[in-house]
Amino acid sequence: MITVSNLAMQYAGTVLFNQVDLQFTAGNCYGVIGANGAGKSTFLKILSGEIDSTKGYVAIKPGVRMSVLKQDQFQYDDYPVLDTVIMGNERLYSIMKEKDALYMKEDFSDEDGLRASELEAEFAELGGWEAESDASRILQGLGVPVELHQDLMADIDGRLKVKVLLAQALFGNPDIIMLDEPTNNLDIESINWLEDFLLDYPGTVITVSHDRHFLNTVCTHIVDIDYGKIKMYVGNYDFWYESSQLVQALARNKNKRNEEKIAELQAFISRFSANKSKSKQATARRKLLDKLSVEEIPCSTRRYPFVGFTREREVGKDVLFVTEVSKTVDGVKLLDKVSFIANRNEKIAFVGENELAQTTMFKLLMGELEPDEGTIKWGVSTSRSYFPKDNTEYFENHDETLVDWMRPFSEKKDDVYLRGFLGRMLFSGDDVFKSVKVLSGGEKVRCMLSRMMLSGANCILLDQPTNHLDMESIQAVNKGICAFPGNVFLASHDHEMLQSTADRIIEFLPDGSICDRLCTYDEYLEYRQSEKAQK
Repeated sequence: MITVSNLAMQYAGTVLFNQVDLQFTAGNCYGVIGANGAGKSTFLKILSGEIDSTKGYVAIKPGVRMSVLKQDQFQYDDYPVLDTVIMGNERLYSIMKEKDALYMKEDFSDEDGLRASELEAEFAELGGWEAESDASRILQGLGVPVELHQDLMADIDGRLKVKVLLAQALFGNPDIIMLDEPTNNLDIESINWLEDFLLDYPGTVITVSHDRHFLNTVCTHIVDIDYGKIKMYVGNYDFWYESSQLVQALARNKNKRNEEKIAELQAFISRFSANKSKSKQATARRKLLDKLSVEEIPCSTRRYPFVGFTREREVGKDVLFVTEVSKTVDGVKLLDKVSFIANRNEKIAFVGENELAQTTMFKLLMGELEPDEGTIKWGVSTSRSYFPKDNTEYFENHDETLVDWMRPFSEKKDDVYLRGFLGRMLFSGDDVFKSVKVLSGGEKVRCMLSRMMLSGANCILLDQPTNHLDMESIQAVNKGICAFPGNVFLASHDHEMLQSTADRIIEFLPDGSICDRLCTYDEYLEYRQSEKAQK
């Protein structure tokens, strides 16, 4: 359906990728991955025709309709929500408008009648009679309630606008759907609906995403941008990642245990190929992975920071007692008589749509806020380190270099140690002498994580630690939390992180109460689904 031939892209003398030859076919979902700045979004823009490549061409089968997720939230502010979705099929929307204009004419002529007849035929062929109901179904699936469907885009919340633009990209059965970070700002239920939609979708999907669970669920192929090349592999993200890690280990030890590493990789490929029961994977999407050979996956240029939390001492029997805590912020009651006890070495995930309630609970636990009523008591053996959702206060009024900013948080004050530590967090060379004021969002997150790692705390609290991070850093944080032997309190949008780390889930409900269960995240989602089905 899409053929890419000898494609190259160059910006200001820098080659993003070169000599790219690929084919994208119907019935498959392609996940585009690569380090930050590798050219993922640029590649999608070239495929969609938004920008031109430096060399080569993209050929799309004639008559094919492509739909692209728009990024400008203000582009459709003058249009109703439902109309905005239907605009996803430009031809259908133009027919609707032309028809309406014809039928409103006072001097409706025979020529107008003939034109209206032609339009009605094409309107029916394009599914026009079902357009509004189809658009409404998609909007509801993504969590946009029916009562907002006639509202102007300018009048709805920004997070809902994102959902409307996604609904627009999915509307009207396009042959090709291109999605750049489609799960951003989506709640779990909306992501699940989107996954189901794409699994049943018969056309071609090409998506860029940092959401590993999403890529694992929907992708049949991974398109990796690395070394200035773009290569396609059969399988989902986990298969690509585990295979690439094994190949890198093989490369690092090419003169040592070569045969063992090759056997390990081949065994992994065989084991993965035999797994045909991946959750939610539609039968048509299951692809044989045994075509992949050891030589096909090269070592990666990606760099992974080291994230490892250590505790100076073990936590005692008593960890945390939250008793009948209530809190109202700006007139809204976020927490209403919330009680729970944290047990030794538990990893607790805070979840739910009410993210403000989660952040408020973190601030209460850290003593940044006082409860309106109720008590919070930490065990005497506990020590705490906190990753706030908003880290502005740690950087905005600071003129220090990065190495000087880190010094107060470290027992060892010498530059050699601090530079070595920062190097493991991917701050190398002169980066350590940059002012913390000019750091990017991702760099600030790595600084905050570094600060936590130096604390030696036995209880770590993390409020959305993966915001602004690339996939490599997300995986490093995930591994660090999994390996930490102390208590963890975590809020995150990353499904894979919640599933792999948490052994207890506390959901903050809209009425200010909580739902507290000892289980994994996936088990909790199943529990909530069964609850809804019974109502």
